[in-house]
Amino acid sequence: MKVILRKNFEQIGSIGDVVEVKDGYARNFLIPRKIAYPAVAGNIKALEEEKKQVAKKQAKEFEEAQALAAELEKVSITIPVKVGEEDKIFGSVTSQMIGDALKEKGYDLDRRKIEIDEPIKALGIYSINVKLHTDVNAVVKTWVVRE
Repeated sequence: MKVILRKNFEQIGSIGDVVEVKDGYARNFLIPRKIAYPAVAGNIKALEEEKKQVAKKQAKEFEEAQALAAELEKVSITIPVKVGEEDKIFGSVTSQMIGDALKEKGYDLDRRKIEIDEPIKALGIYSINVKLHTDVNAVVKTWVVRE
């Protein structure tokens, strides 16, 4: 059976591909989960419209991410930590701590978007990368200071 993919599906192909699959696989898995349409003329037109809507949505998300990145570039956060002898931090600064500090400033970001290259175990100033979109990253200046 020939089907048109509505979504990127790793095992088969990407959006808009017309692929040949077994009848049962198409009827019982792909079509009920809205991963694919049967390949008929009307569905090809519907898929083109869906592609346009997805492109608009992605463009809007990209613009919002760029605007947020511009705002985050101006933000610097301070994280107070307990230190012992020779200014050694007990534990390390985590993405959760950075996310909480950003939330206090009014930016509600998922902690999984905050990328710390190596554990922060000393006092100082760090540049932390925040992945807002697949193509948009922001750098947040983070001050780790004594509590």
